[in-house]
Amino acid sequence: MTAEGQRRRAFWQILLLSAGLLVLTAISAGSVYLVNKARDDNKWVVHTIEVENQVNTLLLEIRRAESGARGFLLTQAAGFMADHEKAVAAIIPALDRVTRLTGDNPEQRTNIEKLSSAIETRLAQFSLEMDFVRQGQPDKATALVREAAAADTTAAISGFAGAMIQEEERLFRQRSTNADRSQTLAASLTGIGSGLVVLLAVISVWLVRRSAQARDVAEARLRDANMNLETTVDERTADLREANEEIQRFAYIVSHDLRSPLVNIMGFTSELEELGGDIFRRIGGLTQAAAGAPPPSTGEITLEGPDQQLSADFSEALGFIKSSIAKMDRLISAILHLTREGRREFQPERIDTRELIETIVSTLAHQASEAQADIQVEPLPNLVSDRLALEQIFSNLIDNGIKYLKNGVPGAIRIRGRTKLGYAIFEIGDNGRGIDPKDHQRIFDLFRRAGTQDKPGQGIGLAHVRALVRRLGGTMSVSSELNTGSTFTITLPINWNASNRKSGQ
Repeated sequence: MTAEGQRRRAFWQILLLSAGLLVLTAISAGSVYLVNKARDDNKWVVHTIEVENQVNTLLLEIRRAESGARGFLLTQAAGFMADHEKAVAAIIPALDRVTRLTGDNPEQRTNIEKLSSAIETRLAQFSLEMDFVRQGQPDKATALVREAAAADTTAAISGFAGAMIQEEERLFRQRSTNADRSQTLAASLTGIGSGLVVLLAVISVWLVRRSAQARDVAEARLRDANMNLETTVDERTADLREANEEIQRFAYIVSHDLRSPLVNIMGFTSELEELGGDIFRRIGGLTQAAAGAPPPSTGEITLEGPDQQLSADFSEALGFIKSSIAKMDRLISAILHLTREGRREFQPERIDTRELIETIVSTLAHQASEAQADIQVEPLPNLVSDRLALEQIFSNLIDNGIKYLKNGVPGAIRIRGRTKLGYAIFEIGDNGRGIDPKDHQRIFDLFRRAGTQDKPGQGIGLAHVRALVRRLGGTMSVSSELNTGSTFTITLPINWNASNRKSGQ
């Protein structure tokens, strides 16, 4: 090749390299800009969700204050007064958080001013009600409750809060669209840039073979890195979506005013029971007076025939109402327990897993003996994790294994474990009733149970276990067929810390 040819080749090499460098620079700068923009857009989406959660929290505290006040007026129980005061104390901080979060939105500032005014009015009513109660004037407090209900102060609060939530939902849709657009532009820019780089690489093959090969290797590494990054993002996004869905389910259930109607039913059931006693006592007295018999002594009810049957039916109906109230109260308490557990910060520590499980087995020895169940604990890998969470996970699963063994068949429960790629895999298997494959997902849903319902329970245990496993950065699955036993498989990181899941959230 002549010197002129070499110079021409060198010129084209420099030109192609410069063009490639320019393209890569433009792609990098554009990608950085779009990634930062997408991150900012996603931050605003999260901000919108946080505002909605805080508004719902504020409404929940107001409803708790309402329920506590009504419960105290009806029952004079100190527990209701304590619930009321605790809720009232939490209202202003919750309102301040909402105010701070919505300070960037003029429309929301208008809404928050209206909401603050309505809340101040309701808090003043609460204070006056409690003052009347402390002064021994419950009639005035009750009259004030009726006056507050007629004024629809609570309805106004709900209306203003609803307006704020609607505004945040509008912003959520708008910001989600912006985030999707930014991500789409980033992906498009990356695709176009990759195409141009490939084109330049093809043109440069006959000029700089070695450079082209090196560039191909670099591009392959870049593609692998992008694929790994996308996989990691997808996994984190799926985890976040599942966690948000669980939080929304809890918030949906707890945000309803469960306590208020329950307290009303409890109070009116007691009044109805006393009223029924008076009615049947009078019926018995009238019946005896008509028959010329002496009137019954105080507290005595003498009924015959249809009146006696009616009294029995009335007592039976009240019994059903009371049992339903008790069940509702247990469900509400269970929900509150789950939400408190969800807020608890995990404390990682080194744990001898086999020792922990053998301790759990020893506490369940009596139940195992009654069920004629043999529990085998094989060598297990140790973990760095939260001790209380692991105790709750394995206690629930072993207890379920004992509870749902087949009648008349000696039980065999086996606990074993192994490690793989930085994770510990635990299997808790039994030879019990088994679970129909169509119910494998159902058993992990809150308040949902499968199979014959002949054992006590509220359908909370497995849902709680799965939530704990996810907070510990692990997964949970079940393998089972009817009448062939079940095997629950739990995968947990061997060394868990806050970086695995930010404080377990």
